[in-house]
Amino acid sequence: MSPTPDHVRQYIADNLPCEHLEVYGDGAHFEALIVSPVFEGKRTLARHQAVYQALGERMRAEIHALSMRTLTPAEYEAAKSNG
Repeated sequence: MSPTPDHVRQYIADNLPCEHLEVYGDGAHFEALIVSPVFEGKRTLARHQAVYQALGERMRAEIHALSMRTLTPAEYEAAKSNG
């Protein structure tokens, strides 16, 4: 059975503290907006690695592609303010 966006959202939320989390996809390819205080002071690669770690083996076995935008809470608030 292919994972749904809700499954992927739950996998991330179970293993990474998120203030905001959106996941869209078709069962193989997913896009996510992940807002977490864990990302504070980290560059993009380290942020993505934190998400991959949260997903664990599911990233290899179930999820074929994940495009993500990883923001700190402050970055997310600034992005909302700028439209």
